[in-house]
Amino acid sequence: MLVYQSLVASVIVVVGLFASGEWEHLGREMDGYELGKVSYVMNLVGTAISWQVFGIGAIGLIKDVSSLFSNSNGVMGLPIVPILAVVFFGDRMDGIMVMSMIFAIWGFISFVYQHKLDVAMLKAQRNSVDGDEVSASSPLNAPIARVGG
Repeated sequence: MLVYQSLVASVIVVVGLFASGEWEHLGREMDGYELGKVSYVMNLVGTAISWQVFGIGAIGLIKDVSSLFSNSNGVMGLPIVPILAVVFFGDRMDGIMVMSMIFAIWGFISFVYQHKLDVAMLKAQRNSVDGDEVSASSPLNAPIARVGG
């Protein structure tokens, strides 16, 4: 699944690159990169590898835990990127960035709180079965048939 997504995304980006004519400016962009051509290529390769590792990790979370947990981890990363952009690149923090960060944090906190409620409900159910609150229709309260007496 990840390979097909990456393949389709790559084809769309390459078609867009050639259709817009931006491919002619790639050489100038690489030459104008402050740290040099090798660093430019290493940056692109590192970014591509990082996205693949992220995708594999997300699929691993879906397989081992749940898709909701994987999605909530992805959403929790959303506020981190704008904060890092402000700190390291001097980017401006505008209202849209603040709202997206608030919603991402709110969604993650809602997921954690719902998980806490689910665990508490499961513990309460276990305690009611293990404790004295066993219902009359439970097999544990069924009469025992005695043989011979």
